[in-house]
Amino acid sequence: MDVFKVAAFAVSGVLLALLLRQTKPEYSVFISMAVCICIFLYLLNRMQAVFGYLDQLRAQVPVDGIYLDTILKMLGITYITQFASDLCKDAGYSAISSQIELFARVSILFLSFPVLLALVETIGEVL
Repeated sequence: MDVFKVAAFAVSGVLLALLLRQTKPEYSVFISMAVCICIFLYLLNRMQAVFGYLDQLRAQVPVDGIYLDTILKMLGITYITQFASDLCKDAGYSAISSQIELFARVSILFLSFPVLLALVETIGEVL
């Protein structure tokens, strides 16, 4: 099971970072970042299956593809933002972390406007 592998890798990285924190605290942060990046890259490889399922969904459901693309972009923004924000918090830069999260919220807001406009148009046509 991949979850157990990732969890074991993460716990091993944390234990190594804790051991290094006593002697070389700067290396502890680098170990933490390296573990996070490795897990994130592993996750990206697994996303190929998700894209395949989305293609099947597009073929079976008569929904405009732009809506699924928008949802995918929003999902990507949230994952990347959470990853970067947590890395910044872990390194002790919570102000930068907050700015990353704010930028992501505004980006998602901009992405949602076309969907919101389409919803308003649909409601207008029904009424």
